[in-house]
This record gives sequence, C-alpha cells and structure tokens, in this order.
Amino acid sequence: MISELGQSGVMRYVLFDVDGTLIDAVDNQRQVWRTWAERHGLDPDEVYRVALRTRPMETFAQVAPDRDAQKCLDALHELEDEDVRSGTYTAFDGAADLLNALRPGAWALVTSNYEHRVRGRFARAGLPVPEVLVDAAAVEEGKPSPVPYLQAAARLGAQPEDCLVIEDAPSGVQSGLRAGMTVWGVNTLAAVDGVHRHFDSLHEAVRDILAFVSGSLPRGLEGSAALQ
Repeated sequence: MISELGQSGVMRYVLFDVDGTLIDAVDNQRQVWRTWAERHGLDPDEVYRVALRTRPMETFAQVAPDRDAQKCLDALHELEDEDVRSGTYTAFDGAADLLNALRPGAWALVTSNYEHRVRGRFARAGLPVPEVLVDAAAVEEGKPSPVPYLQAAARLGAQPEDCLVIEDAPSGVQSGLRAGMTVWGVNTLAAVDGVHRHFDSLHEAVRDILAFVSGSLPRGLEGSAALQ
C-alpha cells in the first residue's frame, strides 16, 4: 500500500472522476439514453449527442421542451438503476491495482452520478469504494463548477494544491482546474484542453499517480497548477 506522505512531509491526495475514468460505462450510458429516447419518440443519436455535453435537465429542455422535465428525469433514473442491476460493467485496466494501492482516507470519488449507482457499479467491477464520495446529490453546483472537487478536498482535510484530479471529460477537467488542483487527463486519444498531463489510458498513468502521492515524482513531471 502506498503512503501519501510526500518527501516534503505534506500529504498528497487523489480525486477520481468515475465514468470514463475508472469505469468504462460508455456503452451503458448510450443504451440508457437510446431506450429513453425511443420511449419518448425521439431520435436516439441526437438525444445522446446533446446528453454528452449537458446535464439531464438541460438535455430534456433541449430535446423535449414540451415534456414534464421531472417525469423525464424519473424515467431516466429508472433506466439507469435497472442498468446498474443488470448491465455489464468493466473497470479500466489498472483501476483495481491503483485503488487498492492507495491508503484509505487519501483518495476520493467525485462524480456527477449518484452514490448508490457508483456503489453498485464498483461492486460489479470489483473495485473498492473510498471513505469520501461526492455525488450529484451532495452539491448544488456540479462540474464544471469547482464545488464538487473542493468539497471532496475539504472532507479529506486536504488543501487544493495537494490534490491530483484524474479526469476524462472537459467539464471535469475545468472543475479541477477551477478548484486550483493539478489535473491529469486519461482515456482520451487527445488531451482535453487545460490538463497538466495527458495519458492515453488510465493504465499508463498508474505509475505516475502512485509516484505523485508518494512525493517521489520529480516536480517537473507533475505538471502542477504552478507550472500551467
């Protein structure tokens, strides 16, 4: 297990996004939105295109402005909950080894999803759940606001400058940057705008993430906010 007490004596922390970062849920999300769209007589491809860049209530406002947004959300939640129960979930390569190597209390999950779904998916994928999990119900402002990551840091007792954010999506990257944290991007072919470092896959980032939290990574390789 990796200690997060760096060489300078300062604790280091890692804050992970979930979907697209630790859990490969793209096919699940696409199918959920497809089913929802078909039930509402809408074009599944167009609905999913909008859903990728907006929060659900904003998606409904764009693709189904004449429908009751709360009923739309309730229907979506039912589909998502069913997917957690019956869908197939896969953790990205390296996720299990990485999370099990981190000391409890020094890492957190920060997600736009809900805690019960995250716990269900992690159980199915064989991943440990940390003490701190900031979900959509925990904050009034979601990503790209800095609030989710700042709340996670506060609950860990961490300063933003001592936190490393691992993300795959533009809104999450902006959230981490606005929180004043070091942000590394994973699982994308091209670097998301603003990231301090980019890795094609989570697996490629594991060694450097563990080196960051141990304080053994050379400062120039951290790509910290100070170097942005």
